[in-house]
Amino acid sequence: MTLVKFNKSETLPNFIDRFFQGDPFPGTDFFQASHLPQMKLPAVNILEKADSFLVELAVPGRKKEDFKIELNDQLLTISSETSTEKEEKDKDGKFTRREFGFQTFSRSFTLPQSIDAQRIEARYEDGVLRLELAKKEEAKEKGPRLIDIS
Repeated sequence: MTLVKFNKSETLPNFIDRFFQGDPFPGTDFFQASHLPQMKLPAVNILEKADSFLVELAVPGRKKEDFKIELNDQLLTISSETSTEKEEKDKDGKFTRREFGFQTFSRSFTLPQSIDAQRIEARYEDGVLRLELAKKEEAKEKGPRLIDIS
């Protein structure tokens, strides 16, 4: 005879919650469509310098025309949408295979009040989108000041 531990507090709603928390059918791709492209957000580095912030996004394989950068109040949104199309035809010019796909992403950042919205610069080179967010004069770090005693 085998003893089985029984939890009296286990009710039907708890059982259903546990069932749907993970993969109910481990070892299968029942809930994961591995054949579909996954949406991936680009990696972001943010560096604070004395007079600006530097935001870098790793987005290789794109052109600068693929990006849209918007500033709405203090919300900076960087987005991109690209499409690809690949055709294979037989010798009669009929399609044997035609594939197309879309890749999009959108990242938003709430900017601090210390950013000068008129002096934001962006450049794209070597697969990295760089934004230089200049600080307002009053927000820049100032060196130590010697105060005279009177």
